[in-house]
Amino acid sequence: MIGAPQIRAARALLNISQSDLADSASVSPATIKRLEAASEVRGTAESLWKVEKALEELGVEFIAAESDRGPGVRLRVTAAE
Repeated sequence: MIGAPQIRAARALLNISQSDLADSASVSPATIKRLEAASEVRGTAESLWKVEKALEELGVEFIAAESDRGPGVRLRVTAAE
């Protein structure tokens, strides 16, 4: 499961507003604000899933935490790049 810092970082990488992400994920801007507000995600599993899928469709790849490294995000590279 992704965390609030990953959502904020992903949105920053894409240079989109909370409102833009809300539109892409079919959730309210208030939901995005709530999901990003703390170090741990606060919201329903369905809302979080919608946001995660929307960010992935926009080109974000989520990186899982490892034993010596925390979780992260990066932009996905396509074959044409």
